[in-house]
Amino acid sequence: MKALDITREDMWAKQALHEKEIDYSIWSRDKAMLQQMAKINRSCTFVVDVCKCRYTYASSNFTDLLGYDSRKIEMIEESDDDYLESRIHPEDLFNMKSLQISLSEFIYNQPIEDRNNYKNIFSYRVQNAKGQYINVTSKQQVLETSESGKAWLILGVMDIASDQRPLDGVQCTVLNLKTGEMFSPHSLAETKPELTSREIEILHLIKQGLLSKEIACKLGISIHTINIHRQNLLRKLGVQNSIEAINMGRRTGLII
Repeated sequence: MKALDITREDMWAKQALHEKEIDYSIWSRDKAMLQQMAKINRSCTFVVDVCKCRYTYASSNFTDLLGYDSRKIEMIEESDDDYLESRIHPEDLFNMKSLQISLSEFIYNQPIEDRNNYKNIFSYRVQNAKGQYINVTSKQQVLETSESGKAWLILGVMDIASDQRPLDGVQCTVLNLKTGEMFSPHSLAETKPELTSREIEILHLIKQGLLSKEIACKLGISIHTINIHRQNLLRKLGVQNSIEAINMGRRTGLII
């Protein structure tokens, strides 16, 4: 497999997250809550500390359901390795890391206030206690942020999938927790639509909430010309309305 040009840890480092803006007493509270939940919930729960670039928690269900070493699970907060990933199918692990990098790039292109509104839902293969690869579903989202609103703790909840038919590679869906919009991260790799500089300029103004009449006045052109540009925008982006155009513009990097 070809090596990745950039790692997940490189992407996390882009946040420039520092311990001085983090209150670890919050994590102590959250950890106690997760430990209690693990007693009644059969899901395999884990937490990633983005500041330390490591797994900081894994529930005992990893041992009960998948046969992970109980001692390593208990000591995961002190470990520097990625033990939780050791049972993931090698091909799926590589593809997951690649997807996570693409998703991070997408999220960092969003306005700061929107960056923590996403849940990533993965389906992939993990080796169980019998040495067999089984399908699991893992849902990951921001659990806690720093004082400045940067993603700090990432919560993951893994379950054995009800559908055990062979997977055709890693499956991933992204859910916007605020709007309910869902999309595939594969769309992030699409070629940018070929918009003219004027169309991109108008897309930026639409994102700012300006109406066609206001855009026409700002740019010094007729409202008829603006409406033609808007129609061309929708056609080139393959969307039905302005909101979808803004979302597609963000996904493809045309606007931020």
